Amino acid sequence: MAVLEPIAHIESGFSEKFGIPRQSGLVADTIARIVFEKKYQNPDYIKGIEEYSHLWLIWNFSKSNPHNVKPLVNPPRLGGNVKKGVFATRSPFRPNPIGLSSVKLEQVIWDGENGPELVVRGADLLDGTPIYDIKPYLAYTDCHTDAICGFADAHKDDSIKVDFNEGLLMKLPAELRNTVTNLLAQDPRAAYNKRSDYVYGLRYMEYDIRFVVEDDLLKVVDVVDAQADEYRNVK
Repeated sequence: MAVLEPIAHIESGFSEKFGIPRQSGLVADTIARIVFEKKYQNPDYIKGIEEYSHLWLIWNFSKSNPHNVKPLVNPPRLGGNVKKGVFATRSPFRPNPIGLSSVKLEQVIWDGENGPELVVRGADLLDGTPIYDIKPYLAYTDCHTDAICGFADAHKDDSIKVDFNEGLLMKLPAELRNTVTNLLAQDPRAAYNKRSDYVYGLRYMEYDIRFVVEDDLLKVVDVVDAQADEYRNVK
C-alpha cells in the first residue's frame, strides 16, 4: 500500500487554530501561498493549472490529536451538546486526519524562489499544513445546487455584528482591514465558549486582534503588532 507524503505545504496567515474560518471560502479574501516540496518543484507538475479558477486541496489535520478519535463528536456550531457521527461532520478528529478544501486560484508564480508556487484565496488551513494532493475543481460535476446539507444548512449564514472603530482599524494595513473584519464577523468563538467577561485574541498575519462580545456585538478593543518587541516579551 502506498504511503501518503506531502507534495506541498501552505503558507497562510493563521498561526493559531482559533479564528480559522470553519469552512473554506467563507472568508474569500484571505490570501495563502502553496509552496511545493523539493521533489515536486518541477513546473511540469502544474502545467495547465492556470486554466482553472478553483482547486481542491487534500491535506492533513497535522495538529489534531490522533488519540481523540471517537464515533460521535460534538459539532461546535451546535453548542457542543449535540452528538453527531464523525462521518456526518467535518470534525478534525478523524480515523484518517484528512481535510478537503475548495479554494480560488488567484495566481501562478512560475519563477518562485523555490520553484512554482500557487496563490489562493479562501483557504481554511493553518500555516504550515501539509498538502497531499491538488485537483482542479470542476463546476459541472462538483457543484450540486440541489444538495441537502443537514444541520450545516441552518448555520451557513451564522455571523455577528462587528464594532471595529476607525482608530483601531487603521492599525492594520489597508489590504488586511476587510479580511480581518470578515474573519471576526464569522464569530470565531465556539458555541459552547461564549463569555462576555473575557478578552479573546485572534491572530492573523502578524497581528493580534483582541475583542470582547456583549449582547451579540463583537467589539474590537485592541490591535497589537505581534512582531513588536514588547509583545514578544509579554508572550
